[in-house]
Amino acid sequence: MSDKSFSDFIRPACAYPQLWRILAGSLTIGAVFIGFVLSVMGVIRLMLGATDAAYWFEEMQKATGPTGTLLMLFSFVGAGLGVILAARLFHHRGLASLIGPAGRAARNFVIAAAVVAFFYGLSLLWWSQRYDALLNLDFSLWLSFLPLALVAIVIQSGAEEMAFRGYLLQQLAARFASPLVWLVLPSLLFAALHFDPSKGASPSWQIIGSAALFGLVAGDLTARTGNLGAAWGFHFANNVLAVTLLATKDTITGLALYVTPYTLGQPGLPVSLILADIVTLGLAWITCRRLLSD
Repeated sequence: MSDKSFSDFIRPACAYPQLWRILAGSLTIGAVFIGFVLSVMGVIRLMLGATDAAYWFEEMQKATGPTGTLLMLFSFVGAGLGVILAARLFHHRGLASLIGPAGRAARNFVIAAAVVAFFYGLSLLWWSQRYDALLNLDFSLWLSFLPLALVAIVIQSGAEEMAFRGYLLQQLAARFASPLVWLVLPSLLFAALHFDPSKGASPSWQIIGSAALFGLVAGDLTARTGNLGAAWGFHFANNVLAVTLLATKDTITGLALYVTPYTLGQPGLPVSLILADIVTLGLAWITCRRLLSD
């Protein structure tokens, strides 16, 4: 890890590191996000009526249709705006300070996304020897939604990275020296927000564990490189594959060309599936660390 890169990354957060500011900023992010979603629903209600607004709100929650999934992903505009507002109001810093040097961030985004695509592509080949994917969308329909889906995933992954590996990681690192705080805590919060009690205990814990592990990887890459580029690229490529190409059944399937023949937590699923995901994530992380070393 480059201590200088990390020090430069957290320096803008050091001017106002008080815990009350972090708490107020975090609440602001949540409030703006919720307010944005409600505003979108309000506009839909004015344009289409209460019945259609309720329908599309349910579609956003289920994410089983392409339009509803797009609405859900684009709703993260609100989260991104919330992060920017929180950083400005409580820490007097701007968007650039949340991301890091633009040139390096863009380079790291591309490299990390390419690495993830490579290793997850190999993992998909291994998977395809054991399972048959189920067609979820007609190819022409899928292709027509793909450009908007990619834009939406850029926004969704970027908003989450700005919140957890930008705002929270930076502000906590400015206040606490231990990575047990600035690395682990945002990862646990990130994982907790993926909890869905409607999925049942086993699938929920798998999702939470996977999200926590990803959070640690993304946080480590952010600290190592001193910008959000690698974590954002890693997140973007992972979500493109999991949301638009092969989605796990009963998750976010609305934009996926194919879905798996099984659901998370389904009895009888081999442990090798979970291990393969962990190994793939680990190989992509190690490769990014080596390629992005200063």
